[in-house]
Parts: sequence; structure tokens; C-alpha cells
Amino acid sequence: MVTQEQRRRQLAREKFLRQQQRRTAARRKSHMRNTVVASVLGVIVVGSVVSYATGVFKNDDKKANAGAEVTPSASPTSKAPDPCAKPAEGAVKSLSWKTEPAMAIDKSADYTMKLATTCGDIDVALKTAAAPHTVNSFDFLAGKGFFDHTKCHRLTTNGIYVLQCGDPKGTGSGGPGYTIPDENLKDTSLKSGIYPAGTIAMANTGQKHTGGSQFFLVYQDSQLPASYTPFGTISKSGLTVLKKIAAAGESTGQGDGAPNATVVINKLTVTKS
Repeated sequence: MVTQEQRRRQLAREKFLRQQQRRTAARRKSHMRNTVVASVLGVIVVGSVVSYATGVFKNDDKKANAGAEVTPSASPTSKAPDPCAKPAEGAVKSLSWKTEPAMAIDKSADYTMKLATTCGDIDVALKTAAAPHTVNSFDFLAGKGFFDHTKCHRLTTNGIYVLQCGDPKGTGSGGPGYTIPDENLKDTSLKSGIYPAGTIAMANTGQKHTGGSQFFLVYQDSQLPASYTPFGTISKSGLTVLKKIAAAGESTGQGDGAPNATVVINKLTVTKS
């Protein structure tokens, strides 16, 4: 459900975009310019999509946000230095499966996940017993090298505060070919419509049981409906890495776009404790 505050922000954004478009048109006419510098706000995904305008993460929707239109850029601004290293050598694998992998993990055991990224390691304690299908899927995909060399394609820095990853295409339109069921939606950590900082959760299409491979990492408390499987808790050092990425900003300057930092998952591993 869209809150009154979210609606106010959406209307403000739309007004701002209309003003920018009028100003750009006037400049183009007076200077006889034909080039418009544009930026496309967040596309997203078979396996995930964050929709800032509605406060929803979606997946498999290439026209994600109400504000996800080609819009003239504002005046050039200085860009913060990239805080991340160059990606490791290697290429993303093109892999797809028709059905969810068979359950192969020990549901009673503890598992951890490590995202070795260009910006630093992000360690996650997985909620195996509460989200076994999700953890099993990550264990399977990690074993196939599915996430290795993939980009984290979306950062939101206004309203909701997340980094979104897990798309092998790096565009917000990719996934593993199968879907997994929603799990753990009544997790005690989700209070008053808030996904707290340190949460890692699945994205989906907005419909039930449509998670794939894309997921989001919450670096600051974010107001979202309890519709996205929370399946792990990010370590304190991992949160530090996420905040460094967030501090570098995103490409549109509007609070929702590709991260300015070069965020690539060099390797993702799942380990049984």
C-alpha cells in the first residue's frame, strides 16, 4: 500500500521531472541543440526489482518505477571517486534451469554466505530453518558459479536504502529460470513495516512466490511491506562495505539508479558451519 508520504514524494518527483523537461526543451530551442543527455531510472527483473515510487521491490518488470522514464539530466555535478577495486578477471556464466533445485541442504544446520565483492567482503548469517528453499537455492546457484562476476545493478538512497544484486545480466532483467516460494514473512525482525539495516531479502514480481536469484541488502532501515523473504543477517563489517557503496551515490542523482561504485561480486560462496 502506498503511504501518504510516499504519494507526496512521488508527486514531488513528477513535478520536478516536468520542470526539468520544460527547462531542457527551452535550452534546446535557444541553443539549437539536438542532444539530450538522459538517464533511465531502475529497470528490474526476473528475480527482483525495486520500485521506489510505490515502495515495492519488483522482479521481471522492465518498466519498473512510475519515475522510470528517460529524463533530461540536471546540470553536471562532480562525481565522487570510485571506492571499489577493479573486478577480478572472468565472465558471467549463462545458466538457466526450468525447475527449483531439489532440497540438498541440512535444514537443521547453520549456513553462512560470503559475497566477495570489489568493494569488500559482505558476510551473511543465513536463516536456514526459516527459509530453507531460499538458502538451498543460493547454495545450488553458488555451487554453479551463477553469481560470480555479476554486477549489483541498483542502489536506492532515498525513501528505501538498499543495494540490489543477483542479476547475471546486470540490467535487472535476469534470473535463474525458476522461481522459489516466499518464506519467513513473519520474521520477528520485521516490525512496523520496516526491514531493518542488516537484512538481506529476496526481490519478486509483486506476486506471491516469484523470487528468483535477485536480492537486496538493506544498509539503513527501510519501510517496505512484509512481502520479501528475509533470509539472512549481514555482518557489521558487511554493513560498513554497504555504507561505503551508498556514500558514492547512484547514477541518476534522484536517489534510484545504478551505483556509482563499481560493485561486482567476484565470487559468492555458501558454507555449512
